[in-house]
Order: sequence, then C-alpha cells, then structure tokens
Amino acid sequence: MINKLHLLCLLLFTSAMLQAQEKEQTIEAIIQEVKENSQIERLGHELIDVVGPRLVGTPQMENAHNWAVRKYKSWGINAENEEWGSWKGWERGITHVDMISPRVQSLHARQLAWSPATKKKGETAEVILLPEAEDSLAFQEKLSSVKGKFVLASIYQPTGRPDENWKEWATEESFEKMKEQRAEHEEAWREQIQNTGYRTDELHQALEEAGAVGIITSYWSRGFGANKVFGAYTEGIPTVDLALEDYGMLYRMAKNGNTPEIKVVAESEDLGEVPTFNTIARIEGREKPEEYIVLSAHFDSWDGGTGATDNATGTLVMMETMRILKELYPNPKRTIIAGHWGSEEQGLNGSRAFVKDHPEIVENVQALFNQDNGTGRVGSISGQGFLHSYDFINRWLQPVPDEVKGEIETTFPGTPSGGGSDHSSFVAAGAPGFMLSSLSWNYWNYTWHTNLDTYDKIVWDDVKSNVILTAILTYMASEDPETTSREKAVLPINRRTGEQMQWPEPRDANRRGGID
Repeated sequence: MINKLHLLCLLLFTSAMLQAQEKEQTIEAIIQEVKENSQIERLGHELIDVVGPRLVGTPQMENAHNWAVRKYKSWGINAENEEWGSWKGWERGITHVDMISPRVQSLHARQLAWSPATKKKGETAEVILLPEAEDSLAFQEKLSSVKGKFVLASIYQPTGRPDENWKEWATEESFEKMKEQRAEHEEAWREQIQNTGYRTDELHQALEEAGAVGIITSYWSRGFGANKVFGAYTEGIPTVDLALEDYGMLYRMAKNGNTPEIKVVAESEDLGEVPTFNTIARIEGREKPEEYIVLSAHFDSWDGGTGATDNATGTLVMMETMRILKELYPNPKRTIIAGHWGSEEQGLNGSRAFVKDHPEIVENVQALFNQDNGTGRVGSISGQGFLHSYDFINRWLQPVPDEVKGEIETTFPGTPSGGGSDHSSFVAAGAPGFMLSSLSWNYWNYTWHTNLDTYDKIVWDDVKSNVILTAILTYMASEDPETTSREKAVLPINRRTGEQMQWPEPRDANRRGGID
C-alpha cells in the first residue's frame, strides 16, 4: 500500500514537473520567436501602406477585412468576415485646394470623411469669415451673405506652437500672456457659435442651406502640424480641412479685407448603403473548446492619416500573437479568438454587435485582452471591477519577462470602463475584459485621430514588447486550470456626483450608420 501511494505521488510529481517544463519551454519559444522571427513590420507595411486608412463604409475597410482573412488562412487559422450591419458607403478621391487670389499658393487640405464632392472641374469662390451676430435672430438675417462663398467655420489659432514649446523657450511673462489671450479668444469663439443658435453640425447644414459653396475647417490638435480629422456634416457641398497656418492665412486675409479666393477640387464618391463586418479568427481549444480567450482590437480608423497608431498597432499585436500561438501552441486548452472590430470609432459598434449576437461566447470568456491606444509598450492594466482579478492576472503576468512587465502598473479591482475601447462592450456584459493600455508617445495630440497618424510614428520595439506580453497572457489564461471569477466588486462613490458608481449596461450597435 505504501509503495503504491509512493508510486502515485512520484507519478504526480513527475507529471507536474513535465508540465512546468513544457510551460517554460513554450514561453521561452514565444519570446525567441518575437525577437528573432517577428513578422510584424511586414504586416504593418501591408496593412498601413498598401491597404491604407480603414474608414467604415469605404472600399479600403473591405480590403482590410479581406486581407486579414487571407493572412490568417495562410497561417492555417480559420477566419471569416462576419456581417453585423451596414453603413454609409463612401470613397475618398483627390483633394486639391489652391488660393488663386490675391496670389497663387497650393494649400495643405483634405476632405472630411463622407464629404460630398465638388463638380468635376472644382469650385472657385471667395473665402469669408463666419458671420458674427449678437443673437440667433441677427445671425439669421446675416446668413444670406454666405451665398456663393466658402465659409471659414473653425476657430482661428494665432499660434501653431504647442504649449511645451512655448514653455521651453518663451519668457514666463510671454507664455502666460499667450495662454491668457488664447483663453479669451476661445471664449469669444464659443460665444460667437452660441449666438448662431446652432450646434456645430446644425451650423454647417444651415450654411449649406443658405447657399455656401463649401465649408472650410481646421481642428488643431495642439501639436506641430497636427489636425484632428473627422466627418463632414454637409449633404451637398464639400467640407475641407486645412492645415493650421493655411487656414490662418485665409482668415487674416478675409478679416483684413484682402478678399481671398480659392479653387477646391474634391473628388469623392457616395457608394450608398454598404455592409459592415468584423473579422473573426479562431484557434480551437482541445480540452475546453467552449471557453474562450479573446484577442481584441478595432480594425477601423479615421482617414486623415493611415490609422497607424489607432489602431493598426493593436491589430498587428493581435494578428502576430495569433500567428505565433498557432505555430508554437497549436492545440490550446481553450479556444482562442481574435476579434477585429469594425466601426469602433463611431461608438464601439462592431464589438457591441458581437456581444449582442454571440451570448454563448460572451458567457464563457475566460479573458479578453484589448489593445488600442497607440504605439507605446503597455504601461497599465486595470482589473475592471472584477473582485478577484488580482489573483488571476498576477498569475498570468508572473512568467512575463521583467523587461516587458517591469513598467506595468496594475490597479485591482479597479472600476469598469463605460466606453473608450472595445473591452468595454464585454465588461458591460459581465465578461472579464482587460485593456492593455499603452504609454503615451504624445498619442493624444499628435496621432489620435489626426493627419499625422502614419507608419513613421510606430515604435516597433514597443509593439514587439506588446506581442510578447499578449502572447504569454493568452497562453497562461488558456492553460489556467481555474475558470476566472466574474464576481464584481462593490464600486466606489463617484467623486463628481457623490453617488455610488453603477456597472455599465450593455448596448447594441448602431447597425445602419450615416444612413437617413
């Protein structure tokens, strides 16, 4: 009896040792694959340079989905494009803007997303300031002055230098003077817009109805050469964004009576209603195929740049993680899904649709890892309000190399995200979804939704670090003998409202976007 018990203990010990050795070897193989055979820069070139920006409803977005499916299949991974709704279809063409009076100069410009086109030969007209009025009634009386004109509809920025540049070089007196003048100018602009009686979207439509031939905007992102680039509100006339100084030059000319005149050629095509998709890839589990690890990243982008850091980087991390795991861990304990969501930028629509349409998956998520906000290496992870998140996330982080996890700040149990990125869609449904939040690299002013969100801003060493982290977390979560707890922590008091925070409610997607 003693010998049998001793033999059983020996077998269990040997089995545990072999499992630990296998785990150690797999993790080391993951690290070596990233360091010595990374495919991520090649993938980045294909997605960012060749496919380009991925605005929902555009042929480029469809090209991206199809590219991802082909790439996954080339790695032996099952993948498909899953339709979840439709969107206003649109394709960007050439934008060319020239000032032709009082002198000739080509301007840095682009159409806003879904902007109507000009006629084929373009539109030539005078540029005027937005009419000023004491109240909405007076503004209505002045609206007729915009007929046949391009209207400057954004605030004038007297300086294109970001605050940190002023702080470094200006005298303290000059810096404070600039900030005071800018605050006064911004308050005057807010009052001017308020006096029109319209919100921004309504104002652009009112200018269109009054006969303006186009809207000129410039939404500075408080960085050298950086403009936020979003969507147009007009239905029949173009809306064109200008670089800060080109806009400022036209503004000063119009204000000083120099009567600037521009020619705008804006080629684009309304494609009607088109389908929208998520790309879903799967590596089937061997022991618990009904439980899931989800690798999450939104696929779409705005198209002022090429969507490099928002969110090609997150997309590439998840695709490279899937490639590596398929090669080194082809038979995971749990099923691993990569979700590349469409139309995140308009309200988490792709992930919300997936959560709504696949309750059988959401109910059995072991963990979701989402990556979104820029090129930086992961700097923080929150427990998202799950009471026992400390236990399992720390277990999974344990074998991650110190040079990867050393800077990561963890917050447990944390509070659930109500929005911001796609993990929120799953958290609202009670699934343990976690944001792998990146270090800044000046993301918010230089690349987030700007014309500068391009390939050259990617820091490849940081992105590769994120692949190591994500692949090891995924492997550890898949192999974990325990199923993660979904028990929710008691949420704290909201300092702003003085009331106890509530868990966010699940919301369905907007499944017909931009369509009347």
